[in-house]
Amino acid sequence: MDVADIPGVPEWLPDHLRGDGIESLYPPQAEAVEAGVTEGENLVASVPTASGKTLVATLAMLASVERGGKALYIVPLRALASEKREEFEQFEQYGLDVGVSTGNYESEGGWLATKDIVVATSEKVDSLVRNDAPWLDELTCVVSDEVHLVDDGERGPTLEVTLAKLRQLNPDLQTVALSATIGNAEALAEWLDAALVDSEWRPIDLKKGVHYGQALHLEDGSQSELPVRNSEKPTAAIVRDTLEDEGSTLVFVNSRRNAEAAAGRLASTVEPHLTAEERDRLADIAAEIREVSDTDTSDDLADAVESGAAFHHAGLASGHRSLVEDAFRDRLVKVVSATPTLAAGVNTPSRRVVVRDWRRYDGTAGGMQPLSVLEVHQMMGRAGRPGLDPYGEALLIANSHDELDELFERYVWADPEPVESKLAAEPALRTHILATVASGFANSREGLLEFLEGTLYASQTTERGRLERVMDDMIEYLERNEFMERDGGDLTATSLGHTVSRLYLDPMSAAEIIDGLRAWKRGDGRARSEDGPNAAERPAAGDAEADALADGEEPPGFTTASDLADEGDEEGAERPDPTAMGLYHLVARTPDMYELYLRSGDEEEYQMLAFEREEEFLGSMPSEFDPAFEDWLSALKTARMLEDWASEVDEEEITDRYDVGPGDVRGKVETAQWLLGAAESLAGELGLGLAPAIREARVRAEHGVREELTDLAGVRGVGRKRARRLYQAGIEDRADLREADKSVVLGALRGRERTAETVLENAGHRDPSMDDVDPDSDARPDEDGGASGDGGAADAGVEPADEEDQSSLGDF
Repeated sequence: MDVADIPGVPEWLPDHLRGDGIESLYPPQAEAVEAGVTEGENLVASVPTASGKTLVATLAMLASVERGGKALYIVPLRALASEKREEFEQFEQYGLDVGVSTGNYESEGGWLATKDIVVATSEKVDSLVRNDAPWLDELTCVVSDEVHLVDDGERGPTLEVTLAKLRQLNPDLQTVALSATIGNAEALAEWLDAALVDSEWRPIDLKKGVHYGQALHLEDGSQSELPVRNSEKPTAAIVRDTLEDEGSTLVFVNSRRNAEAAAGRLASTVEPHLTAEERDRLADIAAEIREVSDTDTSDDLADAVESGAAFHHAGLASGHRSLVEDAFRDRLVKVVSATPTLAAGVNTPSRRVVVRDWRRYDGTAGGMQPLSVLEVHQMMGRAGRPGLDPYGEALLIANSHDELDELFERYVWADPEPVESKLAAEPALRTHILATVASGFANSREGLLEFLEGTLYASQTTERGRLERVMDDMIEYLERNEFMERDGGDLTATSLGHTVSRLYLDPMSAAEIIDGLRAWKRGDGRARSEDGPNAAERPAAGDAEADALADGEEPPGFTTASDLADEGDEEGAERPDPTAMGLYHLVARTPDMYELYLRSGDEEEYQMLAFEREEEFLGSMPSEFDPAFEDWLSALKTARMLEDWASEVDEEEITDRYDVGPGDVRGKVETAQWLLGAAESLAGELGLGLAPAIREARVRAEHGVREELTDLAGVRGVGRKRARRLYQAGIEDRADLREADKSVVLGALRGRERTAETVLENAGHRDPSMDDVDPDSDARPDEDGGASGDGGAADAGVEPADEEDQSSLGDF
């Protein structure tokens, strides 16, 4: 189909597409147009990577806007949101307005009302629905990218419920669902009342196979020699062979540690193939990587990048990941070793994909388990880049002839597993039932059941009564914790329930926080319980919880909000404010925080710390003989990491001490900020008088500073390190900075005029210009300057030329 023949799109689009070299549509794109995607028809497109799915979505959205509507593009990852924003911003030259929203779950995103196309994560869209964003009523088209992720136990229910709510909110809404790998695409099409385009067409060939011995064995039965030299590993041999053909390689491994180790080894394979110009450009990228964070991870990544290799995993800071992805797309970095996170939609194709590790540790199974076919095919789909590669090749590696046969049967010749809803799990329903009632999508048991009947789960299940049983259990749980009220068949969210839904909290997290805050105000609950976990301890979600509810018992491990309210605050001596550590531990033990893992030897260390700091905990500590005690200690380890960050301990020291990456640190900090903000709101609503203490702990976590720097670090462009330098120079808060002697500021900021001007301007200084200003040498910090005291902020070494504000955590 010629681009001029596409119906319903803006008149400028054909010329724009021709300017990008697109004269005609790929067969799957033409099939989508013939199915009515530009005329408002629902569509499910199961099309291989690099076969033009995004253009299908673009055509649907632009046609919808052309009809006077508004489009929403839902992505699974923040990084993918940024990528799609850049892709869609090209249309702003024609008068379209594009907006992206991924954070702040308490906002209704009013500024998005003027946007023609909005890009957001499924969690953000869910929060917009909960906060009653009025512009959602104006949506005429919604695109769900990577829709197969409804199968994911963590994120799938949110995507599924969000699509169901949007379709109920706008009965005429056009729904377009995209995926590269759906084993049962027809089931999704039936659920969404959509036409189906299920195609295996690719613009360039994808050859799948297995490397074994000295050869590649491909799915068509052919073999080609790919020798492994004396000291080489098979992966290195494949990378070398690809480099000799001027291609790039993406290697998937099963752990962060393996990704880092593989990149270090493969760098020596890549380095001899680099040109002088590539070495210079890679050196510049490596310098940028080192500026993202002062950690061993940053240094290791920079060292690998200088030699043309890199690693990629969730422990990296977002700045690290972006630099690696861009350098790989530009073919400067020739090989990336990655965990499967890179397969989740981010545009990083390569000539070859090597799935080195096809087993991964599964704690629930107690050992290594094979990856799913769907996940391996997602990785394989990254092979081949139209316009740059003559073909794509995806390879597994076998160590024996039997394994060669197994890999062909298990992955190369296999179809992906069917996508199945995970909505009927208690944690998911607990959250989404409250949100559905609080946001007005259902106001009765029957209405709630009717809404749930419109989900993918209801269309797939053969257990018609299970969803209803679990729903009733969760209604009772929410009612007992006073998040919901029932009057006959009618259901309403309480004021507290509305707040919990608006804050985007798991109700179990809210119960944990409320109980901990109440226990602190009462001045009790801090002694260890010899009888097991009390109200402050998190129960395990699942059948035990549901059984207890069904039997009319209290959910294990919780005191209801009404019980707490009845007890009231004890009169007498005023309670001191809780410490930052106590508050960090409170939010760290909620289900919404992924706790740090207790490694070998950690249990004894944190058990001693628990007894030493027992008086700081909000809520009872379980007995050391209670199975819940290990979770309590994991939360304590997480809380101590947050305390270190808020005490200005260097990021490198934190990553070494807790054996985590910079992305883990910043991810935990961001989650703590959100949960502490929620705790602050809950404390205010309950009249507990603890909001100021919680706010201080939150701000300290946000900026990574001690108490005395919270005001100063809040000035944009200052951050934790610069705040400490200014403080040591006698500038203690924002007001001091606004009236400061410019020579003192310049001295404290090590003579960096541009930085000093920016900081003074943001503080509201009457004359921020640094023209003719000499730095005060007495204000210049010592090379080892930092916060005083144990574990204070180390500020050693030379500051990079464009030092990043480490407290500006951004999108992780």
